[in-house]
Amino acid sequence: MSRLSALLGREIVLAWGRGGGPIVTVGFYAGVATLLPLATGPEPARLAAIAPGAAWVALALASLLSLDRLFERDYEDGALDLLTLSPVPLELACAAKCLGQWIATGAPLALAAPVAAIALGADTALAPLIFVCALLGGLAFAFTGGVGAALSLGARRGGLLTAVIVLPLFVAPVIFGGGALDSFAGGLPWRPGFALLGAYTAGAVALGPLAMAAACRNALS
Repeated sequence: MSRLSALLGREIVLAWGRGGGPIVTVGFYAGVATLLPLATGPEPARLAAIAPGAAWVALALASLLSLDRLFERDYEDGALDLLTLSPVPLELACAAKCLGQWIATGAPLALAAPVAAIALGADTALAPLIFVCALLGGLAFAFTGGVGAALSLGARRGGLLTAVIVLPLFVAPVIFGGGALDSFAGGLPWRPGFALLGAYTAGAVALGPLAMAAACRNALS
């Protein structure tokens, strides 16, 4: 457990240091929230209607920014070989990488999501649900994004390939999370969408490390 804790701490430090850590992702998120009224018009009713969905799309796009270096740096300097040979199973090491990514970037984005949605005109009563959904969605984005980052190891223009692989996997949590928020805002049953988001996240956390470890072993072979 101490080895795994040390690995998780290392990944958090690296995630904070990769290109500014959460500052870049939160800044991108704020930029999208700022530009959206300029594109759709400043009418409060229109902005309030699209605020939850727009916040989710921005969250998914902001989560892409730091994925390209999740495994690539360790692959280039040989640290990934050491992780493969270490006593910690590679699957757990991959899970620690994604968890560190989520703590360093996903959690700050989840804190920013209610602020951005309310700034766009969403009801303040949505704030707690937006925060919880963003936490779950960010965890799903981190683990599914890790699969894309592992599959693109060693490829030219790996960042673009990661985005091509990952974006289809981001569709489900965006639909489930956005649907739960829309249902809550409209006074409709929102728990089914929230439950589906939680189930997708649990599946990504359970199966993602297995796929990541297999992709990393394939890249190193």
